[in-house]
Amino acid sequence: MAKALDSFLEENLKLLKDKGLYNEIDVIDGANGPVIEISGKRLINLSSNNYLGLATNPLLKEAAKRAVDKYGVGAGAVRTINGTLDLHQQLEEKIAEFKGTEAAISYQSGFNCNMAAISAVMGKDDCILSDQLNHASIIDGCRLSKAKIVAYTHSDMDDLRKKAKEAAESGHYRKIMVITDGVFSMDGDLAKLPDIVEIAKEFDLITYVDDAHGSGVTGNGRGTVKHFGLEKDIDFQMGTLSKAIGVVGGYVAGKKALIDWLKVRSRPFLFSTAVPPGDVAATIAAIDMLMQSSERTEKLWENGNYFKEGLKRLGFNIGNSETPITPCIIGDEKLTQRFAKRLLEEGVYAKAIVYPTVPKGTGRIRNMPTASHTKEMLDEALAIYEKVGRELLGV
Repeated sequence: MAKALDSFLEENLKLLKDKGLYNEIDVIDGANGPVIEISGKRLINLSSNNYLGLATNPLLKEAAKRAVDKYGVGAGAVRTINGTLDLHQQLEEKIAEFKGTEAAISYQSGFNCNMAAISAVMGKDDCILSDQLNHASIIDGCRLSKAKIVAYTHSDMDDLRKKAKEAAESGHYRKIMVITDGVFSMDGDLAKLPDIVEIAKEFDLITYVDDAHGSGVTGNGRGTVKHFGLEKDIDFQMGTLSKAIGVVGGYVAGKKALIDWLKVRSRPFLFSTAVPPGDVAATIAAIDMLMQSSERTEKLWENGNYFKEGLKRLGFNIGNSETPITPCIIGDEKLTQRFAKRLLEEGVYAKAIVYPTVPKGTGRIRNMPTASHTKEMLDEALAIYEKVGRELLGV
């Protein structure tokens, strides 16, 4: 190893560990369900994004197996050469129906979506108004576009209107986009989409909603845009297929002309091999389930509300969550890491979330009750929270 690299790594890894910002990666023995095993220890799992429990659903597994038998384990090429299988087309038609749009395009991941779609439409002569708590993939997609990035205070509509007015009246930009998460994954709050749409109409802004944590969760499962009834008012509905859907991949849904453009100008679509057929088939099966019934989504909300009320009753700070995502905000990074470690020792797997994922001084345990948890599991987790909270926080 080069001396310069060795010195850089040694110094900065030590710095992260000293500040409590170094994240240990755990290895799960088996499936990612409501209860998991790590090194043979049984743990109630409150860290999964497998919101509806579909990652282990038997019907999805059977769909994947049938697709592998018919198509093989890989698509064999990028989409624009000969990697587009009839399954990919079926998936995109299904996503468009699910999201209430004219068309859709699928990608290899949600992160790829934001890297692909933002930079395919926005450029150096444009401006992007971005919520300051937007996901890292949005931030990276905006940077890649080379557009002027203007952050507005989180969910502050007065600040957004002020900055939209300044950008529009400056005459410096060909296009202006406002981009936001639909559900903010670390706090669980919803974007103020009706207000954002009103401001967008006033200043002719392109609207882009990253609904990675909303699809399958809000709007009876159809997402945050559907929750507010704004399907005709949002230009980009972006989402992931790896959270509530339970598989892998991402998508953008919108007008046919937008999707046609992304298929010829978004680089991850053009230069990366298509999603494997087994994953595509499982995703189609998952979306079919969500379109047929909201039972799993309703169970998710029931469990989320139950756990949230339990933590509040015990005296924990859960912030302003409006969704099943339930942060337990502790603050100090080292204390947050210590709290998560004690939960693990007692039988709850709930990861510490610290800077740079969240701002410094706002360390929290991010809890994600799922549709697969039983009340008994959640009660057991709450009892452990009570024990550790008394020990470390005096709550």
